[in-house]
Amino acid sequence: MKKHDYFFNRLKKIIPQHIKPKFGTGLELLKWNQEQGKLNSTKIIKKNYEIKFKKTVMQSGIHELYKDCSFDNYQLENERQKKALSMAKRYLKEFNQNSLASFIFSGKPGTGKNHLATAIGMNLILNGKSFLLITVADIMSNIKETFSFKNSLHEKNLLYNFSNIDLLVIDEIGIQIESRYEKIVINQIIDRRSSSKRPTGMLSNLDYISLNHLLGERVMDRMRIGNSIWVRFDWESYRKHIK
Repeated sequence: MKKHDYFFNRLKKIIPQHIKPKFGTGLELLKWNQEQGKLNSTKIIKKNYEIKFKKTVMQSGIHELYKDCSFDNYQLENERQKKALSMAKRYLKEFNQNSLASFIFSGKPGTGKNHLATAIGMNLILNGKSFLLITVADIMSNIKETFSFKNSLHEKNLLYNFSNIDLLVIDEIGIQIESRYEKIVINQIIDRRSSSKRPTGMLSNLDYISLNHLLGERVMDRMRIGNSIWVRFDWESYRKHIK
């Protein structure tokens, strides 16, 4: 007697008479078990992917306020916003082909810079790319933590980590205190990423002249390599749309 027939006969003895099983023979029982195994395997794979995705998003620096931001729910009220959305979509589409293409989103607070940067990042994460959105203040805080003898992570290792993310977006450029050391750190990050052929995004309230004065011509030149884009968010606050 085959194994599946043996188990089928044993099941028939313990299954209550009022319950009709989904199988009538040992072979049908075998096929049913195989189908259930595939379904359970698919569920496990999907669950593991969801857990990994959520963990990646948590590590990406995307704040709770922006985690649901996408291209689809970006509110369009004027042609300039439509152009900004189009440029962000094109940047994402050409991401793999233009490894040196960076972007700068500049404009007033609350105009949607974080929204479109997050939309780009979420799409990259879905496609297996690494993404980090981090403020200048947090970069400096992480750097300063490496100065402690209790911290095993050295400054050069941290800079290396920043340099190897597929897309690093630096937020709040211009809000920080204009210290020489901060400029040096940002310069090092941009320079290393450029040398590694990895793009960088910048979010700032400053215009070109102010950014150039703050960061220096060298950094700004790095940010304009290849098909890099500069999008000006010169409209009123966008935050009223975020619920």
